[in-house]
Amino acid sequence: MFFPESLSYSLKWLFPHRPYVPSSRVIFGKVMADCGVDLYALPKEVRDQLAELDLELSEGDITQKGFEKKRAKLLASYLPNADVILPDVQLSGGHSGEPMTSPEASGPSTSSASKHHRTHRSGGARDERYRSDIHTEAVQAALAKHKEEKMALPMPTKRRSALVQSPGDACTPPDTSSASEDEGSLRRKTAFSVALAQGLQSPDYWINHSVQSSSTSSSASSTLSHGEPKSQPQPQPQPAASVLADVLAHMHIENSVSPDVTSSATAQDRGLRMDLPPAVRGMSRGQSRSSMLDTADGVPVNSRVSTKIQQLLNTLKRPKRPPLSEFFLDDSEEIVEVPQLDPNTPKPEGRQIIPVKGEPLGVVSNWPPALQAALARWGATQAKSPALTVLDITGKPLYTLTYGKLWSRSLKLAYTLLNKLGTKTEPVLQPGDRVALVYPNSDPSMFWVAFYGCLLAEVIPVPIEVPLSKQDAGSQQIGFLLGSCGVSLALTSEVCLKGLPKTQNGEIIQFKGWPRMKWVVTDTKYLTKPSKDWQPHIPTANTDTAYIEYKASKEGTVMGVAVSKISMLTHCQALTQACNYCEGETLVNVLDCKKDMGLWHGVLTSVMNRIHTITVPYSVMKACPMSWVQRVHIHKARVALVKCRDIHWAMMAHKDQRDTNLSSIRMLIVADGANPWSVSSCDAFLNVFQSHGLKPEVICPCATSPEALTVAIRRPGARGAPLPARAILSMGGLSHGVIRVNTEDKNSALTVQDVGHIMPGALMCIVKPDGSPQLCKTDEIGEIVISSRAGGTMYYGLPGVTKNTFEVIPVNQSGAPLGEVPFTRTGLLGFVGPGSLVFVVGKIEGLLMVSRRRHNADDLVATALAVEPVKTVYRGRIAVFSVTVFYDERIVIVAEQRPDASEEDSFQWMSRVLQAIDSIHQVGLYCLALVPANTLPKTPLGGIHVCETKQNFLEGNLHPCNILMCPHTCVTNMPKPRQKQPVDVGPASMLVGNLVAGKRIAQATGRELGVLEDQDLIRKHQFLSDALQSRAQTDPDHILYVLLNAKGVAVCTATCAQLHKRAEKITATLIERGGLNTGDNVVLLYPPGIDLIAAFYGCLYAGVIPVTVRPPHPQNLSATLPTVRMIIDVSKAACILTTQPLMRILRSREAAASVNVKTWPTIIDTDDLPRKRPPQLYKPPTAEMLAYLDFSVSTTGMLTGVKMSHAAVSTLCRSIKLQCELYSSRQIAICLDPYCGLGFVLWCLSSVYSGHQSILIPPLELESSLPLWLSTLSQYKIRDTFCSYSVMELCTKGLGTQTELLKARGVNLSCVRSCVVIAEERPRLILTQSFSKLFKDVGLSSRAVSTAFGSRVNLAICMQGTAGPDPSTVYVDMKSLRHDRVRLVERGAPQSLPLMESGTILAGVRVIIVNPETRGPLGDSHLGEIWVNSLHSASGYYTIYGEESLQADHFNTKLSFGDPNTLWARTGYLGFIKRTELLDASGDRHDALFVVGSLDETLELRGLRYHPIDIETSVSRAHRSIAESAVFTWTNLLVVVAELSGSEQEALDLVPLVTNVVLEEHYLIVGVVVIVDPGVIPINSRGEKQRMHLRDSFLADQLDPIYVAYNM
Repeated sequence: MFFPESLSYSLKWLFPHRPYVPSSRVIFGKVMADCGVDLYALPKEVRDQLAELDLELSEGDITQKGFEKKRAKLLASYLPNADVILPDVQLSGGHSGEPMTSPEASGPSTSSASKHHRTHRSGGARDERYRSDIHTEAVQAALAKHKEEKMALPMPTKRRSALVQSPGDACTPPDTSSASEDEGSLRRKTAFSVALAQGLQSPDYWINHSVQSSSTSSSASSTLSHGEPKSQPQPQPQPAASVLADVLAHMHIENSVSPDVTSSATAQDRGLRMDLPPAVRGMSRGQSRSSMLDTADGVPVNSRVSTKIQQLLNTLKRPKRPPLSEFFLDDSEEIVEVPQLDPNTPKPEGRQIIPVKGEPLGVVSNWPPALQAALARWGATQAKSPALTVLDITGKPLYTLTYGKLWSRSLKLAYTLLNKLGTKTEPVLQPGDRVALVYPNSDPSMFWVAFYGCLLAEVIPVPIEVPLSKQDAGSQQIGFLLGSCGVSLALTSEVCLKGLPKTQNGEIIQFKGWPRMKWVVTDTKYLTKPSKDWQPHIPTANTDTAYIEYKASKEGTVMGVAVSKISMLTHCQALTQACNYCEGETLVNVLDCKKDMGLWHGVLTSVMNRIHTITVPYSVMKACPMSWVQRVHIHKARVALVKCRDIHWAMMAHKDQRDTNLSSIRMLIVADGANPWSVSSCDAFLNVFQSHGLKPEVICPCATSPEALTVAIRRPGARGAPLPARAILSMGGLSHGVIRVNTEDKNSALTVQDVGHIMPGALMCIVKPDGSPQLCKTDEIGEIVISSRAGGTMYYGLPGVTKNTFEVIPVNQSGAPLGEVPFTRTGLLGFVGPGSLVFVVGKIEGLLMVSRRRHNADDLVATALAVEPVKTVYRGRIAVFSVTVFYDERIVIVAEQRPDASEEDSFQWMSRVLQAIDSIHQVGLYCLALVPANTLPKTPLGGIHVCETKQNFLEGNLHPCNILMCPHTCVTNMPKPRQKQPVDVGPASMLVGNLVAGKRIAQATGRELGVLEDQDLIRKHQFLSDALQSRAQTDPDHILYVLLNAKGVAVCTATCAQLHKRAEKITATLIERGGLNTGDNVVLLYPPGIDLIAAFYGCLYAGVIPVTVRPPHPQNLSATLPTVRMIIDVSKAACILTTQPLMRILRSREAAASVNVKTWPTIIDTDDLPRKRPPQLYKPPTAEMLAYLDFSVSTTGMLTGVKMSHAAVSTLCRSIKLQCELYSSRQIAICLDPYCGLGFVLWCLSSVYSGHQSILIPPLELESSLPLWLSTLSQYKIRDTFCSYSVMELCTKGLGTQTELLKARGVNLSCVRSCVVIAEERPRLILTQSFSKLFKDVGLSSRAVSTAFGSRVNLAICMQGTAGPDPSTVYVDMKSLRHDRVRLVERGAPQSLPLMESGTILAGVRVIIVNPETRGPLGDSHLGEIWVNSLHSASGYYTIYGEESLQADHFNTKLSFGDPNTLWARTGYLGFIKRTELLDASGDRHDALFVVGSLDETLELRGLRYHPIDIETSVSRAHRSIAESAVFTWTNLLVVVAELSGSEQEALDLVPLVTNVVLEEHYLIVGVVVIVDPGVIPINSRGEKQRMHLRDSFLADQLDPIYVAYNM
């Protein structure tokens, strides 16, 4: 006895030998008084019955629960209020003469109890290893605490087709396991959770405070996304019932067609979808993007999504339990909040433990020198003595193997193995070789023969499970075991061989990860009788390996524990001494005879002692759970070897069999008695079978380990001696690794029974489980280590791992070793109690270390099972494991859902489990998932394969049907949000600071534009209309444009003269029919082609302002026509020029459904124009006059039109001409949309200015002919081509695998010098690199692909020219980028982001990087807004509001310091400038501009700036089935929308993966995950995501999502 002094006073409570029961009269009198009943007013017979009850309780003949139940029944009619609940009287947790009963056992008589069990047998099962009534009551009490906290949780939203668990077994595969190692098959009482059901029927109680809470560090305090208002009007709280009604009413989404492009778009046309109609909102960058949502305009107030998000926000409002210290390093080198140690954390206080010695191993004169010698002796002298009886499926004896038969067959097998495989000169097997034994659990006799045959042949048997399929759970790990042991031969039976999966040729398949195997059948008919002179060699037991037993590690790796011949013999001797085995006894074995206790007792020790073993396989137990009890009764067995599950099955199936007698048993060995949750099963079994002769002292729990074999076993007590004590421990103390009596909260107590004393001849210590093996203190939980001759010797073939496990030398507190003797780690966590009794509280492999606290997986399973799983969990199948996310372990619980469980039941169960685990274990769950019944990977004996389940979870192969993520609750190590400092430092001081720090101001300039001397040239180039007229006169037949169709045929060409004449005709028509004034706006509505170009110049000739608009999509008018209408309205167009087909569409009935077709301006079709010339062509009086309007929908859903003057147009064309060296003799190919930005300039303006020939390829044609663009480049030998990202993506995805086919068709891209992607975004580096690599095979130069960059205020800022250096790529640190700083890192550095230069800055363009808040210039180590100064900037917004302040702010703004005179235009894009080592054309070092993203799109979360594309890149990488993703924020929540390209059953797999990846890589907690169909995320013509449209559609409930998960 060596408990610390501080604990000694409480030991009598920690280990009670007999519980203190207050006098029942005292209890009873108090109870009666409490109930308000006058005892003496009751009838005499009632008083007599109460007195009798009273006596039964005091003598321990009835449990407290039974007493209360019967008493309540008697008093029901006399109580003032029949609903009064009598107070509980808590008994201490040891047992008196009679054990405490479980609910199953309580009742007036065993017959009524069994009747109850029979009726409930077919309901929901539960895993009875984890049964505990005390714990169930604790869970109910914990849940009852949450009654007061009313908070409705948003249920996840599922599409009807995605409801996997519809009633019925449609999605439940058959249960193929022969039996279940993990499952109880019988039901508990409905009353089991009555308290829970009554207390928690309202959905308000579904969740507890920890789930509702959120940290100040997570999304609750993060600032809103760019420009959002700071406050959000909260909806009025609804009554719980209506909230639930709302949640349920919206369970099934009606499949309405949403008004966006996606209803007709397919997955392929992603890049070619139309702009969506945005709401016309103000254009101020600082104005709210969410005003529509804030006022609920456009979003129904009772929208399901907004209601649910409101519920979610409500759950996140309360402060999180673990307070975060005020901590943030601005340097952001340190990411994680380090949890501060609580000063009140219990610490061990005892003295250092002293090693515990087992009794000496007795020396017996007739011990055999080896186990084979014992078999030889019994085979010769006791040949008729039964060795093994095998049962058939009904539980009846099938046949008995005698010792004589066992000896003769083993001998035959040994002879066959050594002499009949291979030849005499080249035998297949040599002594010492390893051989796999593949026998099913139901065929023990074949296994026995094979095992002893191998021992006699001196080959090493490696028993393994029968592989059921090629992809069997854990099959690969078994392959690792066979490989590490060098196994190439497998022994099996004929029946088993026939059942193995085979190829079409009839050969056994190659199992995943297995080495090549030869299979040998060991049935007697195939064995050869040894010759008379052959005798097996039986040496005295030595240190050579006798057999190898497999063991799975926590990570799932399977290793082989080698047991030497001397260890095997010593272990048998130690077991014989500890269990007092006698010759000729009968033993009933329910365990697997291939490993562990089933092998050690039932195969090895039994043969040593000539015991008759009766084996009851799992298949028999499943059919007849009472079979082992019947065998004990019939054979008068002295010893039974069982697990808790077998005990429970027998107890539940017990049918008042009066003839069942268990008095013969002297030892009921409980193999998993070390599991703390075994206590209840043992007690309940004893309670039922004590009347059948079972003695309380015969129950013998034991502790075992694959490495140390048997660690400890309880010896049978003397008749009538007091039963061993029990420890009632505080779970809180256990989580900190110390032993504390549970005094405060009875709900979080763990009752542990001892597993007896350690084995004879062994020495035991308790050491710290992690780090060096330092001895623990007496009140500390540690790992049990054993030094004994009877343990395993090594992990076969793995010397490195062996050293850490089998050769441990414990050290004392000063670090000095305990001695020379090596110890073996057992993997068991425990402590030594009074009288050197061993107590085990868990296993290392079930240990979950969360925030430095230990939790045991089994404890969590027990708590989850105590939350009324009958409606939800299928056969009690629950797996608990941890995954490492964001620098800590996170707990995941996965359970199989019953086929008939409703969504509501499942969600309610999950919510309650969260509460219970939070209350009892004080730990948050990260994820709770329910999968369809029978879909979790199984171990060979039917249990859940936890490692494989974890692997499936991490790889997205789990396919849950319900999932609940709770990252807000359990991720407590997030850093405090960054507080933005008030800007006290002026921009001037920052500038000086930058200069002092040696950083240059971030600015760059393109080359000089040069001055035109020739007046004629100036006149010709000042107006594009003049340029076209000039070309029509000087070079009329020069072809400017060639338009190709899908077949690559030129369907239309335009020479200078043809274009001029067609433009004149259009001018004449406009003057004649339009009734227009100079300066009126005219909308051009044309498909991409030469008509559009002619109409543009016709407008210039007429003196009107052209506005190009993309025509509506005929198949999707409802989504695309409103955008057209909006531009026409906003631009106040006086007339529409279009084609006849489009005119018909504009006036059609279908169009009338979307817009008012009666109010169109004048529509003129230009298909058949009269041959008229205008009287004169208009000439603008000044170049500052407006040339055209450029309208575009931004990615934030804003419609903006910019004004382009004649001067800006000619300067822009000139810059492009210089940059790309465009002359009359050149040909370029354009595959772009011609409606806005640089695409319009290249399509319509550039050729007329520079005179080069443009080959026009409408992007839409690529849909029907993917190779069109590339084959055109090859056919025309094009040197310069311009495309969009959509086109590049189409080619990459569609043609990437067909390069050989393209080669065969003669496509050769070696002619292409530059391929420029036109975009208003960050360069998509991955896409451009993929494109270059894929088409390298058809001659594309790796240097050809580059990007251009333009914005609304300036259509072309950068474009990779012919003269400048190649675009450079840098790697920047993402953590710094979130702080608006630029830190370059090496390629491959963690958290690095590759960025490509956006092209060379155009001639005549100046760029500077500016702080968007202070408007001061920044140094080149900062991220800031890109400002541009250029003659070709737009002259302002064209807006119906006429906001002059906005014009000045965006187009003519000045720096607050530095150069106060220059006028700049604000691009609205963030970027930085880096000076590179490359030289530009003038010989100076090249300044590269890197665009990072749109300022309007950035998300401000946790005080940091995030770019959606970075989060989306991570999300798209999370799972193979994520086709595309988009993110946005709503009221501080990060919402991730992912398109699922796989099957709908994968939808819920994405939720944890998306949450994980965003947390790991961006330190953000995702609030909502929305899984949608491919093509739902809207994309504009430039291939950019329209995130704000997506957000509006989501909130208006128009997405028809497959699944919406609201992360708690």
